[in-house]
Amino acid sequence: MSNAVPGRDPITPEELERAKRIIRSIEQSFQSTVVGQHQLLRSLLVALLTGGHVLMESVPGLAKTTAAATLARSVTASFHRIQCTPDLLPSDIVGTQIYDQHDGQFRTQLGPVHANFVLLDEINRSSAKTQSAMLEAMQERQTSIGGETHRLPEPFLVLATQNPIEQEGTYTLPEAQLDRFLLKEILTYPSPTEEAEIVRRAETGVFEQADEPVASLDDVRFLQALVKRVYVDQAITNYVVQLMYVTRHAHDYIGAQLAGYIEYGASPRGSLSFAQASRALALVQGRDWVIPEDIKDLRHAVLRHRLILGYEAEADGITSEEIIDAIFAAVRTP
Repeated sequence: MSNAVPGRDPITPEELERAKRIIRSIEQSFQSTVVGQHQLLRSLLVALLTGGHVLMESVPGLAKTTAAATLARSVTASFHRIQCTPDLLPSDIVGTQIYDQHDGQFRTQLGPVHANFVLLDEINRSSAKTQSAMLEAMQERQTSIGGETHRLPEPFLVLATQNPIEQEGTYTLPEAQLDRFLLKEILTYPSPTEEAEIVRRAETGVFEQADEPVASLDDVRFLQALVKRVYVDQAITNYVVQLMYVTRHAHDYIGAQLAGYIEYGASPRGSLSFAQASRALALVQGRDWVIPEDIKDLRHAVLRHRLILGYEAEADGITSEEIIDAIFAAVRTP
């Protein structure tokens, strides 16, 4: 099998080795602060390499904010944290025009979204109007202030968190905005061993130490350009497209009972997300070609927020992960 992407140069051994060194450095920097959360690290690296966005969900205290901040600090880049609240206005995020009394002119003050890494803490606590302002920034990678368009810096990555409990005073993210996130990770409680290590690090002051950047913006741009040259065979593409088709016609593949829980299948953005994320995962694992296992490893992170289930699923205790596993079991692996 040739690992050349049509119309693009194949990845050289030297480029692949440089990518491995950069990725390894970021992994080590992350793991020096965050205990466990290996799935989350993988997703954050995939997002970093693709320029996608990640939604993290868990109960409080599972290091969502720490993980996002640690990844941002591992790169020499601008980082802003936005604490979302119901009274947060779109101008508080994207920026506004301020009247300067000295010269009688309006000047533009850019908001905190104008950074390479943006952490949106508890995004579901912001109002629908504020969420829509973020939608433009995430999708178009630009903001509109006073009739002028301002491009966001490159790379640009949104890491958003939400809390599945304490739902009073929150605004559920609409499906259109959920679809803008490349991946959604659900964090779980640490094991007893991991929790003991968390306590040890907290007592020794590890979490209070400033992390030194281990990668530059040029390194990130190099990785993002390299990801686009990772080889994806047509059989893999057909596999992904078939999986997305099954999410929309599940009755013909996984049985009426499970299929009945699905209200809407994944949009074509699901196929695009698999194509992007699988290339990045291959590079993270030291390969310049995608294999079917990459698609399978990403199935929950890519699809759990794109497969819309009805209220009967929640009533019967059926999770999106169960439906996704059934869909993958119904489609032959190439």
